[in-house]
Amino acid sequence: MEKHCTDSRVKGVSTGTTILAAIFDGGVVIGSDSRASIGGEYVSSKTINKVIQVHDRIFCCIAGSLADAQAVIKAAKFHLSFHSVQMESPPQVIAAASVLKDLCYKNKDELQAGFLTAGWDKKNGPQVYVVSLGGMLISQQVTIGGSGSTFIYGYVDAKYKPNMTKAECLQFATNALALAMGRDNVSGGVAHLVVITEKGVEHVVVPGDKLPRFHDE
Repeated sequence: MEKHCTDSRVKGVSTGTTILAAIFDGGVVIGSDSRASIGGEYVSSKTINKVIQVHDRIFCCIAGSLADAQAVIKAAKFHLSFHSVQMESPPQVIAAASVLKDLCYKNKDELQAGFLTAGWDKKNGPQVYVVSLGGMLISQQVTIGGSGSTFIYGYVDAKYKPNMTKAECLQFATNALALAMGRDNVSGGVAHLVVITEKGVEHVVVPGDKLPRFHDE
């Protein structure tokens, strides 16, 4: 006898694994693991890059529904490109975060997408903003998100220090992602990191077998 699923709910692909952003002296690091999950239980992709460039020195990490996040990012890129042409200068980081916030808030009943936005601009230097699922905007020095973040709040509170060097911040971010990957069942793969400073943008990929090891791994 043929069996039919009685659950009519469709679980979409989620990117809510482990994402983070942290300011250091002169710049900012933003990064994530490389897994996407469905329903917080099944890993649907091991190779997704959740650190997305929205302008020259502005990046964001996506969380929530992958389809919703991609739609918002596409619209935000268009808004920021148009804005830079109008202003004849690159957009500020707060402008990018505000565009994402407006898109999330105006469509909060239809969308399930949140973002960490990080970047550097001439007016305010390195910045990090959190755009929540409902469209709330918060400025922070360091922030984490996703299911893996549950396991590393203590580490982040204890180890993050303002005015860290670039090398210290990169190590901090790598350690935080490695700890989350070691505990969270849907976090893993490689660590994607982007360093943003006045001089430009640097992409860093740390393979899974090169990540730091902790506790009983």
